[in-house]
Amino acid sequence: MIFRYTILYVDDVSASLDFFERAFGLERAFLHESGDYGEMTTGTTKLAFSSKELMRQLDKNPASPRPDAPTFEIAFETDDVAGALQRAVDAGATLIQNARDEPWGQTTSYVSDPNGYLIEICSAVQLPS
Repeated sequence: MIFRYTILYVDDVSASLDFFERAFGLERAFLHESGDYGEMTTGTTKLAFSSKELMRQLDKNPASPRPDAPTFEIAFETDDVAGALQRAVDAGATLIQNARDEPWGQTTSYVSDPNGYLIEICSAVQLPS
């Protein structure tokens, strides 16, 4: 079994794809002609977006995310946390936590996207030698 994709439920799939392109430099894989589903290329696992309306049509009732009380986060790893954080904020992300060095050997920062999803921008964990 492989981990294929994570799907975020959003009001506007196209706007979410645009944001993730600008904020994180991700490449759009596709947007369905209905506008209700799209994917970003992120390596072997895709980041996907589905409209809340489509989920309601499928008898699901997705809740809105809350960055102050998250149930999960997605993380993007980079060698330049401060630069990536600034790019995300410039693209419309809301700053949650500025870049800081953690005791486990990683630099972390947090933003939320325009939908309210919590996103970590971090360096690789530096394991003890």
